[in-house]
Amino acid sequence: MSTMTRTARRSRQRTRSPLPWGSPTVYFVALVVIALMLGPVIYIILGGFRSNSQITVDPAGFPSPWVLENYIDVATSGRFWGQVLNSTIVALATTIGAVAMGLAASYVIARYSFRGRGALYALFAAGLMFPITVAITPLYIVVRTLGLMNTLPGVILPQIAFALPTTVIILVPFLRAIPDEIQEAAYIDGCGRLSFFWRMIIPLAVPGVITVGILAFIGSWNAYLLPLFILNNEAQFTLPLGVQSFSSQYSVDTAKVLAFTSLSMIPALVFFSLFERRIVGGLTGAVKG
Repeated sequence: MSTMTRTARRSRQRTRSPLPWGSPTVYFVALVVIALMLGPVIYIILGGFRSNSQITVDPAGFPSPWVLENYIDVATSGRFWGQVLNSTIVALATTIGAVAMGLAASYVIARYSFRGRGALYALFAAGLMFPITVAITPLYIVVRTLGLMNTLPGVILPQIAFALPTTVIILVPFLRAIPDEIQEAAYIDGCGRLSFFWRMIIPLAVPGVITVGILAFIGSWNAYLLPLFILNNEAQFTLPLGVQSFSSQYSVDTAKVLAFTSLSMIPALVFFSLFERRIVGGLTGAVKG
């Protein structure tokens, strides 16, 4: 019996073919795309370690010698950290608002049957087709009418509204995938609708909540157009506006501008790199749901 088993294993090993490596053209194209994406980022980071004379003489060269003063001057300035604080406040408030409101709306759409449910879901889906550039003029008028010009809430509230469609579209499949038997068992045990939402829905929807939270945070952190229209006082600037303002003020100091830009994009890059798998896993779960 053992001899037959070993023979069968050997035959299976012979029939197994190695995984195909694919066409070399695919790998070449992938490397070119990666280089095009990482090239500007690397150039900006290295440019911050150079002097203006080095950039003028050899724009594509490496730092020689390495200059640390540019990064030190930016990192020790209150202007930079004030803009970091503003961006953090706006991003966190946008994320909390979009996740809270989106989760509540998704729960109603996914778990309740009522007239117009499909139309309501289609309305959120249609919101994905309207970028903020289309509504920037009406938004400006509304924010000005509410007296929120040049304030962080004037940026936060519209960003929450524009983050809701993505949040709802991703969360609804998660909540629909929760078996009805769990809800029925919870009701039999005396669990009300709100209690079921807090005790069952939120823990089961954690992957989706994390995904939409990350997307809302990164989208808010990188937002430029809306803060440009709403914020006029430099003390209220977020980092994207800060980079533009700094670049205009120090246009002759290219090395310092590159250092400021590098430090401004590092938080978003680190945040996205740490939670990249969460985003992919959450979107995969939404598609399966």
